[in-house]
Amino acid sequence: MADDLFALAKSAMRRAHAPYSRFPVGAALRTTDGRIFSGCNVEIVSFPEGWCAETTAIGHLVMDGGGRIAEIAVVAKKLPLCSPCGGCRQRIAEFASPETKVHLCDIDGGVQETVTMGELLPRAFATDNLS
Repeated sequence: MADDLFALAKSAMRRAHAPYSRFPVGAALRTTDGRIFSGCNVEIVSFPEGWCAETTAIGHLVMDGGGRIAEIAVVAKKLPLCSPCGGCRQRIAEFASPETKVHLCDIDGGVQETVTMGELLPRAFATDNLS
């Protein structure tokens, strides 16, 4: 993983709005054409409503015209590893391939683990399931 993804994910984490869980998370993704988008989690008073960092980054991707995710980095302040939640796994899978790399980072910048979307979400629900 390139250091730029981690740096952007960590910067996004610092902007998280997490007054209820006190669990800030940041994510940064790189598309197959090299564009990078980041996001943080945003909580609202009707907690646990709100949205995750990965969701925010994907929203920025969509607003910029879409694309395919080549890799994504996720970092959280309180855990050595922060894996995307189930909903985010499905959201990432929508814009990724089973080979897309998912980097689970610690707060100090070390990649603790890199997995593929196929490992993170085997048998993902896909558009093929709709026909």
